[in-house]
Amino acid sequence: MSKKEITLALAGNPNSGKTTVFNNLTGARQHVGNWPGVTVEKKEGFCNFRGRRIRVVDLPGVYGLTAYSLDEVIARDYVVDEKPDVVVDVVDASNLERNLYLAVQVLEMKANLVIALNMMDVAESRGYQIDVKELSRLLGTPVVPMVAARNQGTRELLETVVGVAAGNIQVSGIHMQYGHDVEAELAKLEKIITGNPLAESYSPRWLAVKLLEDDREIVDKVRQV
Repeated sequence: MSKKEITLALAGNPNSGKTTVFNNLTGARQHVGNWPGVTVEKKEGFCNFRGRRIRVVDLPGVYGLTAYSLDEVIARDYVVDEKPDVVVDVVDASNLERNLYLAVQVLEMKANLVIALNMMDVAESRGYQIDVKELSRLLGTPVVPMVAARNQGTRELLETVVGVAAGNIQVSGIHMQYGHDVEAELAKLEKIITGNPLAESYSPRWLAVKLLEDDREIVDKVRQV
């Protein structure tokens, strides 16, 4: 296997245990700076696994990837512009409905997503039963159960990240359906966007969704082309 560096972008909702996962992955091999042009803290670290050097970039904790806050813009721009080899979304297993919104948005961006299904102990203590294999099938992406507070699942997560980066584990993703009327408008926009230079960096469908949402950052990008 090639020893080239793997870039892993670590995403997740606030209070999902993302910082604990980051610390488990990187240990003392991390440093703190700022994202370019802003005062938002940027953490990076490294780990080595199966002969691969893995660069872990800790994205700001966000609930979604719309342009409602600076943190969301930073996280979204990094995924789109830097194209990390793998995006790991740390999901609170005891609060799936709220946390999976971010995961779906990452998948719509056509990123190589791995779900780190954290806090499995909390979910179980509340009587929740999660079929991990079925969740993986429905999302079209690997799901790794974890209890980061006890450093459980870290090795399995790294195995999955390396497998996805090497192309041995496939991420098919899901195709969200927004209803007949919305889908009809999305199809029209996609047809127009496909010939736009932005489509080389962004998924045309994702751009179309953002335009319908009147996402100001994306609207401005389209106008500038």
